[in-house]
Amino acid sequence: MLAIHFDADVNPVTQDYVCHQLKEAAKHYDAAVIVLNTPGGLLQSKDKIVLCELSSKVPVLVWVGPNGSFAGSAGVWLAQAADYLAMAPETNIGSSTPIDSSGGNIGSDLRRKLINHEAASLRALADSHGRNPRWADRAVRFATNATAKEAKHLNVIDAIAPTLPALLQHADGVKTKPRGFVLHLGGADIHDVHPSFFTRLLNTLIDPNILTLLFLAGLAGIGFEIFHPGVVLPGALGLVALITALFGFSVLPVSWAGVILLLAGVALLVADVHVASHGALTVAGLVALAVGAIMLFQNAPAPYHTSKPLVITIAVVLGALWAFAVGKAWQVRHKPVEVAPELIAGATGEVRGDGFVFVNGELWEARSAGGEQLRPGERVRVESLNGLVLTVRPEAKA
Repeated sequence: MLAIHFDADVNPVTQDYVCHQLKEAAKHYDAAVIVLNTPGGLLQSKDKIVLCELSSKVPVLVWVGPNGSFAGSAGVWLAQAADYLAMAPETNIGSSTPIDSSGGNIGSDLRRKLINHEAASLRALADSHGRNPRWADRAVRFATNATAKEAKHLNVIDAIAPTLPALLQHADGVKTKPRGFVLHLGGADIHDVHPSFFTRLLNTLIDPNILTLLFLAGLAGIGFEIFHPGVVLPGALGLVALITALFGFSVLPVSWAGVILLLAGVALLVADVHVASHGALTVAGLVALAVGAIMLFQNAPAPYHTSKPLVITIAVVLGALWAFAVGKAWQVRHKPVEVAPELIAGATGEVRGDGFVFVNGELWEARSAGGEQLRPGERVRVESLNGLVLTVRPEAKA
């Protein structure tokens, strides 16, 4: 028996983890049990995990446990798709009403369509597995919940089991519906499997707030490398951050209008460094960044939307830093020219060949005041500056 521990949101990362482990169970084990504790997640990922359960070549059991666990929202579908479903005594199941990205109700027309569809699919799963379709319908339409004891009484689950070995004893000899597996699991060895470090890392990285920060950091790093070629590290780190953010965008439902607004915001901030807009472009860029970040995951369900306080904080901090940077750039532009004839005249340098001399840490094109040839390594003194060409004279030797 393979025990697949699932203590996370339902999303494409955990979907791949569960489906992969179910395939492994079909190759090497007589059955699989999903140890479930989830608040729910994405509908698309939920549907794919359910398909993996229903198409598994070995029986799939679900145990909502240990005590304190919860099968909520999308997790109810994962539970009802099981060939055998049990709960630990101090657990609950339910609250399956779809909600929008802000955690609120969906608009009336779309709400009716979505709830009718989801209610029908959950009813079908419960009914085909010999469980209570009425409760399944209420879980979707009215966000009904049930404790383990209530769920057993209402025929929402098949058994109450305090531990996994107890679950196997309860299930031993049972013939499942609708696939007709006869379970012989009493005393079976249990092999536990948990999400790998890489799976946990990916599951962390698809947090919308982290993805937004990674996207902006990636743009900043690559932009720094473009304007300061050769530094390498900011560009390399920016590329890694941008690729990671794009991975997250491919996993979660992204609003491309939000992406465009983020790009437009960055472009406006850069433009304000080169255009005298008196800060107007910076303000417009910050507004575009804030609105774009909020819109970025507006199509995702409740756990997967960007934190507005975080977005506002980022906008304020970025605005302060950008105002400081633009102010410094303006000061540099209006700083008096320091390389003037009267400042460089009298300086000494060294001839470097091909008509160039090294003076004050810079290479200058030069010509001799007397027309003599300048020899590499020779020390010279600047007499005057004409455009960008120095007039020099070899220093008298002692």
